[in-house]
Amino acid sequence: MTNVAVIAHNQKSLGAGLPALRSALVAAGVSALWYEVDKSRKAPKRVREALAAGADRILVWGGDGTVQRVVHATAGTGATVGILPAGTANLLATNLGIPADLDQALDIALYGEQRQLDVGVINGERFAVMAGTGLDATMINDADRNLKDRVGQLAYVWTGFKAAARPPQRARIRVDGHAWFKGRAGCILIANVPKIGAGVRVFENAEPDDGLLELGVVTAATRAQWARVMAAILAGNPSRSKFVRTTLCAAADIRLDHKARYELDGGSRKPTKRMKVHVEPESINVCVPLSQ
Repeated sequence: MTNVAVIAHNQKSLGAGLPALRSALVAAGVSALWYEVDKSRKAPKRVREALAAGADRILVWGGDGTVQRVVHATAGTGATVGILPAGTANLLATNLGIPADLDQALDIALYGEQRQLDVGVINGERFAVMAGTGLDATMINDADRNLKDRVGQLAYVWTGFKAAARPPQRARIRVDGHAWFKGRAGCILIANVPKIGAGVRVFENAEPDDGLLELGVVTAATRAQWARVMAAILAGNPSRSKFVRTTLCAAADIRLDHKARYELDGGSRKPTKRMKVHVEPESINVCVPLSQ
């Protein structure tokens, strides 16, 4: 057995909670280094401590925000990440087929197949799922922890509905060194995986191990136009909407007319006018279900 460390966001829950995880590890004969954090931003320090102590398998208990912080600190080290999806959305786990069941997720994290995944980098910070600005970033920033704890993913529906009324701003985007978009954008997203909540495939060409990211721009400016975009998404063909434009890329340079918040893997970041994005191919090992 490899040297295992647990990085646990102790405000997140899965199954019977962290005591059940401890018991399950003991039952499996695994003696793990144990680190708890109450905020996801504290996770990278614990990852560095675990790696310095000899850990080569990092089990992360939390949602996409905690997983992102662990991925950021682990990518390129050779260590492997096992995901125990205890958050609200758990989009990376969903895309990788990791269930929100403690026993099954732990079995995958300890004994699953290791898959080398790409990560995106935005303004120097790695992400595994997606990043961007506009409606998505506003929706995530406005859905505070208390609201998410009360209503779960419905928090994003409510804040998204409010954000859809905000006017888009002008943006200029260069893709792999070439001008690609200039105009008003209501949302700009860069994705490493294809699916969002409930398994809906939004990014038709995104794959987490193809060495590329999928960049999408939504030009919808009213709630009615956003409703048409959502209808196209739910129908499985978002790229057919006249308000959606997408491309694959290895790098992108996004410039906005005025500062705006951006998000990565569900975590809100401070407003900026520029986002520099690139992909790091095959930079993180993640445990996934065994191939059938």
